Amino acid sequence: MLYAALMFEGNRKKIVSKAKYPCKSKESHIYDSSEEEITVDKISDEMPLRLKGFYSVIAFKPKYILLSRDVIGGKPLYYSKTEFSSFKSFVDGAKSVNPGEVIKIYYDGYVETKKYEFDQVFPPDPSKKDWGEIENYLEYIEKKLLKFKAGDCISFSGGVDSSLLAAIYDVPLVSVTANEKEEEYIKQTAKELGRELYIYRFGEKEVADALPEIVKAIEEPNPFHVSIGIPIYFSLKKAKELGFSSMMFGQGADELFGGYKKYEDCREDEVYWVLRKDVELLGINNLERDVKLSYKVEIELLTPYLQWDIIKTVMKIPGEYKVRKVGGEIIRKFALRKLAEKYLPREVAYRQKKAVQYSTKTASILEKIAKKEGLTIKGLLERYYENLGNI
Repeated sequence: MLYAALMFEGNRKKIVSKAKYPCKSKESHIYDSSEEEITVDKISDEMPLRLKGFYSVIAFKPKYILLSRDVIGGKPLYYSKTEFSSFKSFVDGAKSVNPGEVIKIYYDGYVETKKYEFDQVFPPDPSKKDWGEIENYLEYIEKKLLKFKAGDCISFSGGVDSSLLAAIYDVPLVSVTANEKEEEYIKQTAKELGRELYIYRFGEKEVADALPEIVKAIEEPNPFHVSIGIPIYFSLKKAKELGFSSMMFGQGADELFGGYKKYEDCREDEVYWVLRKDVELLGINNLERDVKLSYKVEIELLTPYLQWDIIKTVMKIPGEYKVRKVGGEIIRKFALRKLAEKYLPREVAYRQKKAVQYSTKTASILEKIAKKEGLTIKGLLERYYENLGNI
């Protein structure tokens, strides 16, 4: 978590700042970054174009304070003219630093903003390609995954995304679920992969107890975000309790390779552009929530599929190789599954999995809790959100 405040004592200004793990603090700036160390020489007006990976930075210059985020917005950052933080609740009158923005806040109060677009960093290329070209891209993606510095453990669901990571990185697996059937599948898959597994079975009481902290961390009463945030929070918390300081997730694979069922309804010529937009919105739709939860638990969240070079490469793969009809069956994440065949049993590589809020039964548990209170899920979460100051 990042936090800084500008204070004035007469004609003198004073900056107070702190960075809690996994964020970092330097003499003139504080930051969080997924791929590059942010040194003083890398802080400039063109950071979103020049830096690889997700980042947020607060830099203190002689004439101004500079704030910036990457073009996807993988690390949250909020500001006023005198306060800056990863959490909007820490900033009075908070505004979000938007993805791709570089903001200069001068000490006299003047604010200057520059904005870079997603396509400037990840140029779209939906052109037709043959399977030989796709195989070359998959080989490159495989090499990038193999070279990724592994975290301490993997958040494991038994789906192709986390199973491929489990096959590549020889680290323990951590799973959470309220679904007995899913638990048995997870255990069997981990055994087939030869990986050590820690599994946490949660229920209604555990969800009810955790809800206030989860709503407080993600800073919104959105049922969709909370239902996904619950298993992510439990995964991070379990990893922390086991003594791990970093955890790898399969985030981004669905948006990059076409994993959601909604993509089946797109025309072949639409798939590429719908996916491109979803990748652009990964920060707002997913990563802001996930990273805030990781800051809450104080554990580093790692996303091997979302390396900048992998994103650039996947942006060259046409939609027909992501959502593909084979033998009358529509196969989502087709290209990723072809890569996964090298590492996984076919039944694991091609298993169609429900979204996490349904596979873990989180959504149904939330509904039960709300019903007992005589509320909708939205109403229940709004009640927690309105009482954040008392949590």
